[in-house]
Amino acid sequence: MTQKTLSFDDLRIALADIFEQMGYRDAEPDEETQKETQAIIQNVRLWLRPQFCYQVAVQQPDFEMGSIILRQLRNSEAYALFICTSGLEYEAYQQRLKEQGDMVQVFIADALGSVIAEKCADQMEQHLQESINKLGWRHTNRFSPGYCGWHVSQQQRLFPLFEGHTCGVQLTDSSLMVPIKSVSGIIGLGKKVRRLDYTCGLCDFKQCYKRIVRNSLK
Repeated sequence: MTQKTLSFDDLRIALADIFEQMGYRDAEPDEETQKETQAIIQNVRLWLRPQFCYQVAVQQPDFEMGSIILRQLRNSEAYALFICTSGLEYEAYQQRLKEQGDMVQVFIADALGSVIAEKCADQMEQHLQESINKLGWRHTNRFSPGYCGWHVSQQQRLFPLFEGHTCGVQLTDSSLMVPIKSVSGIIGLGKKVRRLDYTCGLCDFKQCYKRIVRNSLK
């Protein structure tokens, strides 16, 4: 098991990342929103401690992932199971903002939380790649329950494999993660696997938010 705690600066988040998550793609938000975003960043930077953990399994775990993901994993020689999270502190921070009733700050913090979780996963992938370089291996894209035909209920099979070492992330009865700004899933490893820059063409889930976003940019 590999586990690591990061700082905000480790994530290398740009303002543009947050604005894109907020829905601003062709233009920046108004000046007041930009100031609010920068203020939230300066606050969060002081205490944010996102975490990731992963472990490598030689045999493919007993998941019902569907044909799309299985096709991408088919040349794997091993599998990395991972959890990445913005952390319990960030979850509590978002709750405080909701209680204060400032919906602009709530909106910004929600977008920032999503970016934090994804950037944490990016750092996990980089760390993972560095650990397998000596084998001459590469890794696939990361795949998560809830996407590409892998039902979210499969979280109930994924999490027990960590034997309690889940970076503080827990599952609800409906298989949602708490903190909600968390990412989990599987990555294929091996000499013959590949990571694709663009994966929406692989997936047939028409309501996926990433597909909707990409279509809106056309």
